[in-house]
Amino acid sequence: MNTTFKTLSITAALAASLSLAGCATGTSSGNSMPMDHGNSSPMSSMRPSTSPESSAADHNQADVMFAQMMIPHHAQAVEMSGIILAKSDMPAEVTALATKIKDAQAPEIQQMTGWLTGWNVPTMMGDDSGHGMSGMVDDAGMGKLKSATGTEAARLFLEQMIGHHEGAIEMAQQEISAGKAPDAVKLAHNIVDSQQDEITQMKQMQAAL
Repeated sequence: MNTTFKTLSITAALAASLSLAGCATGTSSGNSMPMDHGNSSPMSSMRPSTSPESSAADHNQADVMFAQMMIPHHAQAVEMSGIILAKSDMPAEVTALATKIKDAQAPEIQQMTGWLTGWNVPTMMGDDSGHGMSGMVDDAGMGKLKSATGTEAARLFLEQMIGHHEGAIEMAQQEISAGKAPDAVKLAHNIVDSQQDEITQMKQMQAAL
């Protein structure tokens, strides 16, 4: 019994020592251990692929999903604003709001695209249309906005953009609660604050039309 126990203990200790040695070799500078790239051993699958540990630790999946989903969401808001700005018969306050939304969200699209590129992940999800996301306007709704004129177009834009902003706020709140990247969480806070203020403004504009 004692001999067996000692043998098992020595074997476990040897295995632990080899494991620690492998980790030390893999993290030291200079020559690394020869490795067969065709080998699918558990140790090889656990090693980081190309990014250093610090790079991999500065964001999580919630950050990736936030950026991938918010890009097409923002893109539609920019498109809706552009539709309104192309009309010549809009109330001045509606035109000013559309300009504000476009000027704010277009740079944020570039910012989020830069994050995803830096994280070495796709800038879009499988369906880059954004259909099905909270607050997104469907094709029929976009068609109505394009064809509407005057007060009807202003009312439709405000109605659609309020729902659109509410969807963005919902997505941003998820990032605030689950995200890790400081810049992404900061942007999410900014979206909640700015778009909630714009919702209040748009509801007041609705009542005045």
